[in-house]
Amino acid sequence: MTSESDTTVTAPVKTVADGDTPKGFVLALVVFMMWGFLPLYLKLVAHLPPLEVLAHRIIWSVPFAGVVVGYAGQGGEIVAACRKPRILAVVALCSAFICLNWGTYIWAVGNAHTVDAALGYFINPLFSIALAAVILRERLSRTQLVAIALATIAVVMLAVEAGGLPVVALLLPFSFGMYAFLHKIVPIGGNPGFTLEALIMSLPAAVYIIWLEATGNGHFLGSLPDALLLIGCGAATAIPLMIYANAAKLLKLSTIGIMQYIAPSMIFLIAVLVFREPLQPVKLLAFALIWTALAIYTSSLLRARRRPAPVPR
Repeated sequence: MTSESDTTVTAPVKTVADGDTPKGFVLALVVFMMWGFLPLYLKLVAHLPPLEVLAHRIIWSVPFAGVVVGYAGQGGEIVAACRKPRILAVVALCSAFICLNWGTYIWAVGNAHTVDAALGYFINPLFSIALAAVILRERLSRTQLVAIALATIAVVMLAVEAGGLPVVALLLPFSFGMYAFLHKIVPIGGNPGFTLEALIMSLPAAVYIIWLEATGNGHFLGSLPDALLLIGCGAATAIPLMIYANAAKLLKLSTIGIMQYIAPSMIFLIAVLVFREPLQPVKLLAFALIWTALAIYTSSLLRARRRPAPVPR
C-alpha cells in the first residue's frame, strides 16, 4: 500500500498523478467498497457514545498504521516531517478535518441518519469542484455550474423542509473535501502522512478515554465484545484511509471524483434496505437532483476524455 512518492520528505513529492495508473484504480475501487460497507460495522457500536467510539477509532488506528509504516521503513519521513513546521501544520489541519468527518459519520449511523450521510458523500464531488474554484481559482464550465446549482437547490430544499441546515449532509462533504484537498498538497507520502495524523489526534483521544474509564463511564474495560469492536475500529479506519492516501497520488482528480460515487451508493442502499431508514419525499427529490447533477458532471468528464488532445505546432 505504498506509492512511488513515499520516499523522503526532503525530496519533492509528486502530489498529482499525470495520468491514471492500474494500481491506483484497483486501490481506489477497494477503498470505496470498504467505505461502502462501513455503516454495517458502525451499527455494531451504535449503542456506545459517539465520542467514545471516535476516540478509540483514533487510538487503535495508530498501531495498524505504525505496522505498515514500520514494515515499509518509512518512519524517517514522519521524523523529518515533524522537523518542518509548515508540513506539520498542514498535517495537523488534515487531522482536524478527518476527525470532524469521522465524528459526524459515527453519529449519523448511530442515530438513524445514514441516508443523510449518503447524501453528504454524493455532494462531496460537487463540493470539490466548488472548492477548486474558490481556492485554486479554477474556471468552471457551464456544465459544472449547472451541476453545482442543482446540488445547491437540493440543499436548500432539505434546509427548508427541516427548518434548518442539513448538518450531516453538509459537514461530511466539507470535512472530507478539505481533507482530500490538503492531502493533495502536503509533501509527505500517504502512509506516513496518515500515521502522523493519527499520532497528532491520539493525545487528546487518549486523555478522553482515560478520563472515561477513571470516572466509570467507559465501555472498553467492562465488556470484552465492546473492547474487541472498538479495537476493530482502528483497522476499519486506518486501512482504508492509507489505501486512499496512496490511490489519490496515482489517479487524476477527475477519476477519483467519478469513483467516489461507489461508496455513497452502497451507503444509500444499506440505509434504505438494511437499516430501513425512512426516505421522505423531499429527501428523495433532493437525491434525484443530486443524481442528476452527478450525471451531468460525469458525462462532461467522459466527453472531455474522449476529446482528442490538440496537436502541437
